[in-house]
Amino acid sequence: MATKHKTIHSTNPNSIMDQLLGKQEMPAIRKGQELETRIVSLSKKNVMFDLGAKAFAVLGDRELKEISTYLPYLKVGDTVKVRVIAEESRDGYPVVSMSRFFEKGKWDILKEKKENEEEIEVVCGEYGKGGVFVDFMGIRGVIPKIQLTPEFIDDPSKLVGQKIKVKVLEVDETKNRLVVSQKASALGISQKDLREKFDKIKVGESYPARVLGVSEFGIFCEVDGVEGLVHISEISWEKVSDAASYVRPNENISVMVVEKNENDLKLNLSIKRLTTDPWHDIEEKYPKDKELEGEVIRKEHYGYFVRLEPGIEGLIHVSKLAGDENLEIGSRIKVFVERINKKDRKMSLVLPAKSKPILYR
Repeated sequence: MATKHKTIHSTNPNSIMDQLLGKQEMPAIRKGQELETRIVSLSKKNVMFDLGAKAFAVLGDRELKEISTYLPYLKVGDTVKVRVIAEESRDGYPVVSMSRFFEKGKWDILKEKKENEEEIEVVCGEYGKGGVFVDFMGIRGVIPKIQLTPEFIDDPSKLVGQKIKVKVLEVDETKNRLVVSQKASALGISQKDLREKFDKIKVGESYPARVLGVSEFGIFCEVDGVEGLVHISEISWEKVSDAASYVRPNENISVMVVEKNENDLKLNLSIKRLTTDPWHDIEEKYPKDKELEGEVIRKEHYGYFVRLEPGIEGLIHVSKLAGDENLEIGSRIKVFVERINKKDRKMSLVLPAKSKPILYR
């Protein structure tokens, strides 16, 4: 004779358990067995699973203490895999473990949230070189500085200790890598829309860009809604020590797209490549028999560097000096080219002699 389904009227967890775990004919199970189950009751006090054949099981007490962390990401009706840890509890019903979910399920949640472009809640930690560190169910992740809204870009320390909503940008369980965006969540940025914009941008083309921020390693920009970085080495043909001296946040500049990163939809950009490389025709511009004028820009223990033009510097090695020269930083002096290494972008200079050296005759 078929057994009729029981109707559950009470919302009291204990009452629900009493009704669900009433008289039932248990399917044959064994300790260590893994089962696909459906969550039928979910709270901090108890979690119950439908094993099929009108049989139910409960979550072990030890794991029940951890369940509150996961409650926002579980709901009645979810299918989860459990492992039987006791065939019969003191109440006479199987006890199961969700350890597989605790170990791997949170990564599955992250992958699903990324795929569906849904938000998750994280707890913010300290701000470091890579960005703001966050915690999601024990998984350590990061919000890159560029993925913060302007108020937090200016002062990331405001986020320390806060619970905030973010969107998942990258998730890789094998690398234990999680990258999220506070900006995408706050501004409702869609990754699908971002992908469409990203695909339209062409490598080698120039585009107008808006400066988002500046760091010690370059300039963060936005090209038609797609983020990119002008590395400090791509700002100018001359040596750059401070990117902030070239641009200001929200300034509009022109950039060239050097490379597209398909994995994180980011752009590698350049400012200097919009102009001709001054080393392109270096031998023609600076022949050995021509007296030149340059500015002494710095002194090292091995010699003086002289700038002939932006991006073109040469070295007067100490071995080429008599020792009584008075070369002051910022002064302009006359020099001759001794040797050019175009491949390594190096130039050796000498001072004019009282009588022209043999090598120039």
